[in-house]
Amino acid sequence: MDYIKWIRSKVGSEMIILNFAGAIIVNEAGQILLQRRRDKDAWGFPGGAMELGESAEETAIREVKEETGLTIFIEKLIGVYTKYFDKYSNGDRAQTISFFYQGCISNGEMISSNEESIELKFFNPDEMPDLFNQQHTDAFNDFRAQKVGVFR
Repeated sequence: MDYIKWIRSKVGSEMIILNFAGAIIVNEAGQILLQRRRDKDAWGFPGGAMELGESAEETAIREVKEETGLTIFIEKLIGVYTKYFDKYSNGDRAQTISFFYQGCISNGEMISSNEESIELKFFNPDEMPDLFNQQHTDAFNDFRAQKVGVFR
């Protein structure tokens, strides 16, 4: 079941709370994997919406696999980012809660693109493009500062 479509069928575009999980994936060269997202045509970390019955960690692992073709191992929780709001192109509004993990690749082959990803690319941490929202930017800044267990 697509939880977001189901809940939207009940409440329309009203403000709801949505939960997301994503991963900052670091390769052996210390570069960070970014996804140029098809929905926003902007760079961000792989991740997406939690489905009913999933943990945040399971969501991050599943979403990374769907969006990149890679299986990851979660190393640590960077933080939980809760006081953020988004308005989508179709008018839907949500307070978005995101769990960000640091992960490393355990196996898989990176895809070139799919229905969610225009492009996947590794960047040096000091050469990162602008990220598509403040949650991703805050998580990256906390990652760079080597913080763990952040909550805001």
